[in-house]
Amino acid sequence: MKKLVYLCLFSVLLGCSPKLFKEKWTEIQAPETFTARFETTQGNFDIEAKRAWSPKGVDRLYQLISKNYYTDIAIFRVVPNFVAQFGIHNNTFINKSWGDQSIADEPVLEKNEKMTIAFARGGANSRSNQIFINLEDNFRLDNLDYGGAKGFPVVAKVISGQENILKFYSGYAEKPAKKQGQIAKFGNTYVKENFPKIDFITKAYILKK
Repeated sequence: MKKLVYLCLFSVLLGCSPKLFKEKWTEIQAPETFTARFETTQGNFDIEAKRAWSPKGVDRLYQLISKNYYTDIAIFRVVPNFVAQFGIHNNTFINKSWGDQSIADEPVLEKNEKMTIAFARGGANSRSNQIFINLEDNFRLDNLDYGGAKGFPVVAKVISGQENILKFYSGYAEKPAKKQGQIAKFGNTYVKENFPKIDFITKAYILKK
């Protein structure tokens, strides 16, 4: 009986409820086209995703949004005239669960032009839960050979609210990005204590399939 109690307590501490993550969610296929809304501390922006641009990438984006992953997510990397990046979840269990479910690389079919969205990655077949918005035309990202993979496939485009994205606080530039380990470990508490001006994605949800 004691072992069962300890196991339950351990599960609660980790946040490992099946409501927080189920591996079968990573098998959900996105519609051919869908739109979604991101609510942020600077206002809303809407996106349109087309599965033809990057089937595996768009599937993952749809999975994350439809399962409420992007809730209270710090926009930890905002570099003027480059990108705004986010995707580290406040809950370490949720962050690791999705982070461990990386997807295979795909070719770049749409250019990384201003206000397009792509998954960040650290090497081959490493796209998982972090995405970035191109704040300018970043065409070099179409063919950039990084970590054994070529280019960053576009998965969506911002169709409204671009002006709100350009308001994201950029004064920290790359500094928070260099602390991703601490952000992943200590969550939003660390972010707010060390980078109090950072903006947040408050929630994201599907608008139209």
